Amino acid sequence: MKRILFAAVVLGIIANLGCKRNPHEASSESDLKGTISISGAWAMYPMAVKWAEQFRKVHPKVQIDISAGGAGKGMADCLSGAADLGMVSREINSAEIERGAWAMAVTKDAVIPTVNRNNPVIDDLLRKGITRRQCEDLWILGHQTNWGVLTGGDCDLPVHVYTRSDACGAAETWARYMGRNQEDLKGLGVFGDPGVAEAIRQDVLGIGFNNVNYAYDDTTKKPMDQMSAVPLDVNENGRIDPEESFYEDRDALTAAVAAGRYPSPQARDLYLVSKGRPVKKEIVAFLRWILMDGQAFVSEAGYVNLPAESIAAELKKLDE
Repeated sequence: MKRILFAAVVLGIIANLGCKRNPHEASSESDLKGTISISGAWAMYPMAVKWAEQFRKVHPKVQIDISAGGAGKGMADCLSGAADLGMVSREINSAEIERGAWAMAVTKDAVIPTVNRNNPVIDDLLRKGITRRQCEDLWILGHQTNWGVLTGGDCDLPVHVYTRSDACGAAETWARYMGRNQEDLKGLGVFGDPGVAEAIRQDVLGIGFNNVNYAYDDTTKKPMDQMSAVPLDVNENGRIDPEESFYEDRDALTAAVAAGRYPSPQARDLYLVSKGRPVKKEIVAFLRWILMDGQAFVSEAGYVNLPAESIAAELKKLDE
């Protein structure tokens, strides 16, 4: 029922704004066949897999190949022609646009700080959170501090800082939170979202950052085994206030992202990018399906739906 209601709202707004299907495209959708190759951001990988599975139930003759390797790889692959679509989990920059990057926002996600659940000061971390200034100390200034300094206690065990070794949207987004770029981040570089998550699970003194779906279990919606999200003390008052407390499960966190309670740029749009506006009918049909029928699967996959007005604006790009 929720899927039906969501689709009805989206279709109503699209109709009011004049976004219509190309009649030539619509008439041939039942005969769709071909291959779509997708590469890029770990952040979008679970969502893209879900979309591909559902789309192929309607169009079984369309083969969709998906590989993850970071937003940088996704952008490079689509611009070079190695992939039809690149998954990019950050804003598209002017240099990429000049090279022909055409981007369509398809969902929202967020990057969050993570630690091992058995961290020696876990109770203090959950109660006090971590501030932007403390993040700068760790990831930008590279201060070799200990957990007692970080939480105001007497624990003299060192903080082990992890970052990403691959060019990725998560690291670029996390760096932008501190007014910097990915190359400014300090820490032990680990490849991929799964790599950082595994490093945190193995290191009780570690702190890193992950996209939501690599920090929370898809079945239980609770934090992954041996992992815990670190709340952000946005107002920097030394405690996590009720309006900042929404990390207990994935649904609560994504609801906070949707409501604008989790700060930006860590909460951001995710994009599918091609070199120039796509013209292959199977790609256009897939992108249109994502913005319309595919949005019904966003919430259950642990992501955040685009607002209906944004969906209408993105759909117009396909017809320009």
